[in-house]
Amino acid sequence: MMILVTVILGGLFVLAFHALVALFLKPRLTRESLRTQGIYGPFPHFFFGNVPEMKSLLQEVHDQSRSQPEASPICHRWPFTLFPHLPKWRNQYGPICLYYRGSKPFLMVQDTEMVKEGMVDLMVESTNTMVRKWEARIDHNEKAVAEIKIDEDLRSLSADIIAKACFGSSYEKGQEIFTKLRFIQKLMSKSTVGIPGLRYLPTRSNREIWALDKEISSMIKRLVNQRLMVGNKQDLMQMIMEGATKCNEDGGGDDLLSNPISRDKFIVDNCKNIYFAGQETTAITVSWALMLLAEHQDWQDRCRAEVLQVCGNGTFDATMLRSLKTVTMVIQETLRLYPPATFVIRSALQDIKLKRISIPKGMNIQIPIPLLQQDPELWGPDANMFNPQRFANGIMEACKTPQAYLPFGIGARICAGQHFAMAELKVILSLILLRFQFSLSSSYRHSPAFRLVIEPGEGVVLMVRRI
Repeated sequence: MMILVTVILGGLFVLAFHALVALFLKPRLTRESLRTQGIYGPFPHFFFGNVPEMKSLLQEVHDQSRSQPEASPICHRWPFTLFPHLPKWRNQYGPICLYYRGSKPFLMVQDTEMVKEGMVDLMVESTNTMVRKWEARIDHNEKAVAEIKIDEDLRSLSADIIAKACFGSSYEKGQEIFTKLRFIQKLMSKSTVGIPGLRYLPTRSNREIWALDKEISSMIKRLVNQRLMVGNKQDLMQMIMEGATKCNEDGGGDDLLSNPISRDKFIVDNCKNIYFAGQETTAITVSWALMLLAEHQDWQDRCRAEVLQVCGNGTFDATMLRSLKTVTMVIQETLRLYPPATFVIRSALQDIKLKRISIPKGMNIQIPIPLLQQDPELWGPDANMFNPQRFANGIMEACKTPQAYLPFGIGARICAGQHFAMAELKVILSLILLRFQFSLSSSYRHSPAFRLVIEPGEGVVLMVRRI
């Protein structure tokens, strides 16, 4: 009996020691190490880190917004209302500061010095299907105008394009996958507190996420197996399989495609990334772009005139897309004001030096994209305003430091699908501009929301007329 008690007490002592190191000693040593280099930050709670202060600041912003009149003008300074802790801490502690989400340290960096053509036909085909649905809704209205909440239509459109590009299937085949991924996104966006190990605990939310993830993996495997039976096709699935082969050639070992377990994991993981990143972010960017063009009729007219000149008959190819300079400027400005990704995060896998700062192993380096992309010191006094003209001479001339523009990420992990996404954005916007004139509905409420990506919280509602 005494031996059992001794073992239990010993185990408890070891757990207590590790908890002491993780929750007290390690964070303190990290803070002291960075303080000696002139890097400061808010003092963290021993268990929750700085999350309580972040929540308190967010609540203050919400209380203030409730006191504002409902018909307030559209403002693009949403980063300062969704993430009020970032500008506050920058003002207090400088462009580089340390804070904690639970026990997880983040080095917030706002110092800018540290920081395939083709498939156009299927994009046109899918977009024309959506366009015909909008035309039908307008034709059934006596006033020849329809109020359309565009968000779900654009998600369906983007999903259809990705499904066809990846598997050659229609959106209906992958509809359940997209629905489940969307639900996972909503569940994950609610989990903000960085409590150590929370994502491994069998909470109700985690159990739902695990079950959905298992279902999605099985569904993708079935689609993959159907695709493999077709043979070689020039689509994204073929590129993924070739990627598996290249991993073998570069890294040695068994060919991933000859090992069913490794092959399935590689393909399923990549398909998940394509489904989510390719569908959600593109659809949201189109929603924001149409909202901005609806608000700024002069830019809508300029874009439409260009599209009529370049591809007035509704046919597109890669060469034509490259000629859409004004549309490209609008897309770039949309991505500046409403970037799909909110942060670039990198983990230090070992002790490193960054701009003469010693960063310890395990530190998370966080770059807040929206704040950099709306910094008046970099973009000028109109940094919070919609002005596509700033991109007239390209990204290199748009701001003082081009590295401050990073809607697709930066470095070795920059979004691999950015060229596909830009082509898709140009095709969708061009076909809509050719067929419709649109303005904001009086029921539209500007409400950017953070749900892993920045999306219109209450959707985008347009009054749409046929041209």
